[in-house]
Amino acid sequence: MGILSGVTDTDSRVIVLALARMVGAAGNSFLIVVLPLYITSDLVDIEGLLGVEVGVGAAAITLTEPLLIGVVLSLFGFLNSLSQPFTGRLSDRVGARRPFVLAGILLLGTASGLYTVATSYPALVLLRAIQGLGAALIIPATVALVNEYAASDADRGGNFGVYNTFRLIGFGFGPVLAGAVVARGPYDLSVVGLPVLDGFDAAFVAACAGAYLSFTLVFLLVRDADDTAEAGDDVSIRVRGEDRLLDPVFTLGLATVAMGACIALFATLQNQVNVRLDQPPVWFGAQFAAVTIANVIFQVPVGRASDRIGRRPFLLAGFVLLVPTTLLQGIVTEPALMMLVRLGQGVAVACVFAPSLALAGDLAREGESGTTLSVLTMGFGFGVALGPLASGWLYGFGFVVPFAVGAAAAAIALVAVFTQVEETLDVGDEPAAAAGAD
Repeated sequence: MGILSGVTDTDSRVIVLALARMVGAAGNSFLIVVLPLYITSDLVDIEGLLGVEVGVGAAAITLTEPLLIGVVLSLFGFLNSLSQPFTGRLSDRVGARRPFVLAGILLLGTASGLYTVATSYPALVLLRAIQGLGAALIIPATVALVNEYAASDADRGGNFGVYNTFRLIGFGFGPVLAGAVVARGPYDLSVVGLPVLDGFDAAFVAACAGAYLSFTLVFLLVRDADDTAEAGDDVSIRVRGEDRLLDPVFTLGLATVAMGACIALFATLQNQVNVRLDQPPVWFGAQFAAVTIANVIFQVPVGRASDRIGRRPFLLAGFVLLVPTTLLQGIVTEPALMMLVRLGQGVAVACVFAPSLALAGDLAREGESGTTLSVLTMGFGFGVALGPLASGWLYGFGFVVPFAVGAAAAAIALVAVFTQVEETLDVGDEPAAAAGAD
């Protein structure tokens, strides 16, 4: 089933929520490109921090420009992922999702606007931390809504496929637009009675406007599911399984950490990859985007197919493919081959993402979607934050080492999913499920 037909068959509430997340994701992803440029510009005072040693003895770390940038970028991911189980659990306790989404969007958007007056490094760290907490409010509540909008298990995978597709479109195109906005500045807005904006301020304002547009869409068009219920007294993340070593959702959470780290290993090594492959920077941009492109193409078809074939076949296929496509990034020496490998890794992620969320939704007890699904969203966010730091350190042992370690982690994840995760759909009921979906 194609992307367009998959979207048209989807609950309109899911589409509205996905569109809102697409706009918000585009605005937030502006900052991935803009903040490193902003920190290294003359507009932010970091001179007093460079060369300072933090820590004692052998554990002392010298502050460098790349490290200061890495802290700001990674802080968002770590605070976001580590806070999600708490915000997801709180939304279960309250029995409502929409207020958390709205509050999170306001935090993201307002902080984006405040970057225009932040000229010190501590101020940037504070604003990025606020945005991490804002994202932690949004993500578990949003995926819980998508889960609760599903009429039955027979359309849950398709819902998550559509949601992830739109979100990834926003996230993928945001950095491209951000670079253009910064490069074309300054902007003379005196004709409409506004001051001149340099490229950085224009990007921050655009990110803020995207968040507020997302807020408007959610406020006007999104409501909590009719059957949203308050959670019971026992709202907790289960680690041990009932009939096996690990709970299946917890297993998927750990596996998702590995997946997120595998796709993020590439990000830190831009200069090294370009030198190794003897390629211009534009190739790296295309290779970096290839994972997102493959996700956009395959999320909806995979999600729909997982509603008919089952979740587990796609999970296993995804992790089987993730192992070689991660390792090969440390081996190939041709730009075109790297592009193909990155596209293959994107297919692997698409095979895992929507089916894993759907499987967790199948297992979530009434009123506990936020807590259950936050295990996966937290795992992915943590992996994406961990990947760049890990590759930056492991690269010192050799170019292939970060990707070999990532492939080994993916292999361990494959074994864990194979042994600890059972199918949640009765595929023997496929005709009935399909009829119900129509």
